[in-house]
Amino acid sequence: MTDWKPGASTEALRQRSELLSAIRNFFKQREVLEVETPLLCHGTTTDVFIQSFEVANASGKRFLQTSPEYAMKRLLAAGSGPIFQVCKSFRQSESSRLHNPEFTMLEWYRPDFTMFDLMEEVESLMSVVTKERDIPRFSYRELFLNHLQFDPHVISSADLQAVAEKQMDLCGKDFSDTDYLQLLMDKCIEPRMPSSCFVYDYPVAQAALAKIESDEQNQQVARRFELYAGGMELANGYFELTDADQQRARIEKDLLERKRLGLANYPMDEKLLAALGSGLPACSGVALGVDRLLMLITGNSSIEEVLAFTTDRA
Repeated sequence: MTDWKPGASTEALRQRSELLSAIRNFFKQREVLEVETPLLCHGTTTDVFIQSFEVANASGKRFLQTSPEYAMKRLLAAGSGPIFQVCKSFRQSESSRLHNPEFTMLEWYRPDFTMFDLMEEVESLMSVVTKERDIPRFSYRELFLNHLQFDPHVISSADLQAVAEKQMDLCGKDFSDTDYLQLLMDKCIEPRMPSSCFVYDYPVAQAALAKIESDEQNQQVARRFELYAGGMELANGYFELTDADQQRARIEKDLLERKRLGLANYPMDEKLLAALGSGLPACSGVALGVDRLLMLITGNSSIEEVLAFTTDRA
């Protein structure tokens, strides 16, 4: 038996320790409070693209958290002020070069920050831990216009399908507009983007927990951003939705879609909704994959090389 051995080298583990220290020091200097929240909760995300691990015990089902977002928003609603957390997160998925079902997440929230304010802070963190500066920014619209010559916010479903079928070999018959856009982003746009860049103002259908606002073209967009680096999606940020009724409606829509797709039925997180109802301050938040960030720093091409033990070796 050889799989008792760690996948990461001792040097990679040392670099992980240094990275975690640098992250904590970054937020200490900015007077952002470090918090801890439960990893095992009654509720979980209802996002159709994210599947949770369920844990059963005598008192009922619990869920390993896919991110600490819901609990951190409850702290924000209770008046915590700016907060950050480094913790384990769990998502059901196949292990791959970039994925492990158990991974380390850095998540932080900034009251009174716009999405663009938070992008600047993400860039500041990157400059500290990777020495990368002046990361270019592109709107989602700009990328599609530049590379595929259409506006993703206004294109019809029929025209979008035609573009996708022209660009790629597709077998599916039940693709949504979001499916087509994500495939085009993955296959046609990401390979042509700079080594590091921010992408912001996503289509409304991809809002998740972000606010929807009008952009400079007077089109409704989701105020969210992603950071791409080293060919990976590294961070995902939102100008956070604070309206409890809108949040409930989005969760209900997710649950209907999960039922249609035959996915697990997750309970609505009433504690989150109660926190939003009590008054979540205007804020922006972001989740960043620490393992992928470490891959970027070390130059490793596989997540296995920066984790002591992947799920397969656990």
